[in-house]
Amino acid sequence: MSTDRPLAGHHALITGGGSGIGLGAARALLADGAEVTLCGRSEERITAAVAELGEGAFALALDVTDEERTAAVVAEANERRPLTTVVASAGMGGAGPVTAWPLDNWKQVIDTNLTGAFLTLKYGGAALAANGGGAICAVSSIAGSHSHRFMSAYTASKAGLNMLVRNAADELGSLGVRVNAVAPGLVETDISQALQDSPEVNEDYRQNMPLGRRGTADDIGGAIRFLCGPESSWITGVILPIDGGHHLRRGPNIDPLLAPFMPDLAPPSPEV
Repeated sequence: MSTDRPLAGHHALITGGGSGIGLGAARALLADGAEVTLCGRSEERITAAVAELGEGAFALALDVTDEERTAAVVAEANERRPLTTVVASAGMGGAGPVTAWPLDNWKQVIDTNLTGAFLTLKYGGAALAANGGGAICAVSSIAGSHSHRFMSAYTASKAGLNMLVRNAADELGSLGVRVNAVAPGLVETDISQALQDSPEVNEDYRQNMPLGRRGTADDIGGAIRFLCGPESSWITGVILPIDGGHHLRRGPNIDPLLAPFMPDLAPPSPEV
């Protein structure tokens, strides 16, 4: 194994790979010699991402909530080159009061963030085990461990994902498959655009991050690369915060985003 290309011979399947954290992970893995297969619902977006990445990158359209398609995509990618790595990065957000959140919206978030990760892990984990082992990294969130007022579906999906990762790590370790997750804070991606666009929310985040800045997709991609690489060969079942230290304090106050739509919005309880 070349020291300047420590992942030469590796092949990573990345869901949600067309942008944001998934694309950041692809850049990091590709830079160290791995091949990457990017998956996403938008064929146009993942095709553009592959064109940007260049040699060693491939695209397969995938909605992670579709079990039949997930199984087929994993099989197709694995047939082209045996998989060593799976990154479950597909996800979505959403905000609204728990007492008025539509059931369809709840299901969409849970289906994408939790069930989609389960299906990715189900078929990806089986492929890795059959190939003699490998690494899975899911993308969780600080919302999996800290309350995010008015984001109940998102927090529930990420808390569930954390336990799925731990349980899968316990099950798959004997098969040579490691399972970990990263838990980002506020990262500059499409999914967090509304949070980034609010000066009040940005300042609230900044005050609760000891390092005082938003993260980037490459910040998270580098951590995923580490958890999927040989340097972490004795690490499994870990939910690694990558959040500028935000996990040391409290969850964000996103009330300024919802106030225009909820005139009777009650303010958060005073901090003590």
